[in-house]
Amino acid sequence: MHWVDQPVPAWARLVRAPNPGPMTLEGTNSWVLRSTPGEPAVVVDPGPDDPDHLHALAECGPIAVVLVTHGHSDHVGGVEKFLTLTGASVPRLEPGVPTTLAGLRITALATPGHSADSVCYLVEGDGQRAMLTGDTILGRGTTVVAWPDGDLGDYLDSLRRLADFAGVPVLPGHGPVLPDCAAVAEAYLAHRRERLAQVEAALSDGATTPAEVVARVYADVDPALRQAAEWTVRAHMAYLRARRESPPGRSPLDSL
Repeated sequence: MHWVDQPVPAWARLVRAPNPGPMTLEGTNSWVLRSTPGEPAVVVDPGPDDPDHLHALAECGPIAVVLVTHGHSDHVGGVEKFLTLTGASVPRLEPGVPTTLAGLRITALATPGHSADSVCYLVEGDGQRAMLTGDTILGRGTTVVAWPDGDLGDYLDSLRRLADFAGVPVLPGHGPVLPDCAAVAEAYLAHRRERLAQVEAALSDGATTPAEVVARVYADVDPALRQAAEWTVRAHMAYLRARRESPPGRSPLDSL
């Protein structure tokens, strides 16, 4: 899938960490959010433990609050040092309950699947909305379901939830800004349906291990992404196995 970048909302600023790679694309996106210049800001995902990046992010201060989308080190490895640099706090937002921070209305949405703790944030202010998605939706390509912490059934449910946000731009944890959360979520769902069918076909054709499924389904995968592909295949196999225990006469793909 290919998506076209679009402008960032007026109340958002991107500070990208210098940690590019096959899993992180151009690097981890740290987002600085405030409705008014000079107002204490919210930072979403301070990123890895990289002193230059953390200092550059702190220079966007004052920073009052840090929010995180999930606990992977490329998003939160620098949190403790960043809190020391800025004096910011890390509040616990109740999912589904809007909170006003930095002059913006922020609502946390529980979106497990990539990881068990994944959260997205709907941010609204000055007539603009955006969804900060961490690794649940990326700015380019598709994300890994990081088995065993990640769960495909949860991920499909999360994508269905995000498909309700038509026309809302996506500020992802990696890659460029996307124009429409619902459109991307629907495309991700279609991709997962296709992958599930491919994994099921590989298993029916005699593959018995995740590595054997990867060799058939992800034959052209970059070697640097092979481990991630195997995690995702394990998540698909667990999903299919669970669905085989569903009522007789139903296909494992029926619930999609």
